[in-house]
Amino acid sequence: MFEGTLRLFVIGLIAALFAVPVSFALAQNANDVGDIKLPGISSYATPKSERSLALGSGGAITLSAQLTDKGADITRGIVWRVFKPEPAGDGKLPMVASAHGGTAVFQLDPGSYLVHASYGRAGATKRITVGKDAKRESLVLDAGGLKLDAVTSGGAHIPPKKLRFSIYESHAEQNGDRALIAPDVEPNTVVRLNAGTYHVVSTYGAVNAVIRSDIRVEAGKLTEATVEHRAAEMTMKLVREPGGEAIADTSWSLLNESGDPIKEAVGAFASMVLAEGQYTIIAKNRDRIYQKDFTVVAGQNQEIEVVANESSAIDPEEGAD
Repeated sequence: MFEGTLRLFVIGLIAALFAVPVSFALAQNANDVGDIKLPGISSYATPKSERSLALGSGGAITLSAQLTDKGADITRGIVWRVFKPEPAGDGKLPMVASAHGGTAVFQLDPGSYLVHASYGRAGATKRITVGKDAKRESLVLDAGGLKLDAVTSGGAHIPPKKLRFSIYESHAEQNGDRALIAPDVEPNTVVRLNAGTYHVVSTYGAVNAVIRSDIRVEAGKLTEATVEHRAAEMTMKLVREPGGEAIADTSWSLLNESGDPIKEAVGAFASMVLAEGQYTIIAKNRDRIYQKDFTVVAGQNQEIEVVANESSAIDPEEGAD
């Protein structure tokens, strides 16, 4: 039994990581571009062919990227963007070329450029100089992959539709907020990230079953992390007698141990995932209000019956919200 603990299984993977890239958090490496601000990009530039060319009188420049300093060239999944280093009138750096794939060849006018390579949510920026002769430049992304999953107490599988992850920067601001890197990540999806430590939030259901963990991603490796949720799925129903049919048109209000409302629902059944602990469920049907205290035990799904009788009824004047 592990209580809210993290089990990390680090698997060496010096190969391309196969998650489909979506957006990326811009990362700049120490190639004399630490103070350069590239324009925000919300989607990939669409290349006209496998290799986009900015035609000019200069020599060809070949760009390649690796996960680690001595790693093999990444053969697919990279988005290349080449910028002029001087901002335009709108304050943004003009993009002069782009390509999508692995190693890319550009024909650029002689001069200085900024090259950004994004690989999922990992990225690196480098300043290059183009002359009349052909040359080659490489970018080390210093990146790895992160694959997340979760189980309940005892190792029971959690349905993927009820499980989501959010990946944040490890550093928190003074107000406690963290920069969000990847929201709503599905379980067992490989997310490409620059090497470093990340704050991961695992959410089971939509109420209060949340686990937070700090996870380290290593360059050139796939980190697999499984967290354990101490929670259970609960289904409430209002019945006229034990084992009876659920009464329709019932309004539900769930209170935590401190008496604070944390969830409301309407219908014959109220189903939700709850973290282990003590709760009170209040059911309102027409002008009658009923309540019941119950305990959530980690890993034990339950059906809670609230019997509509005098022993469970409460005075509407006391408030049921």
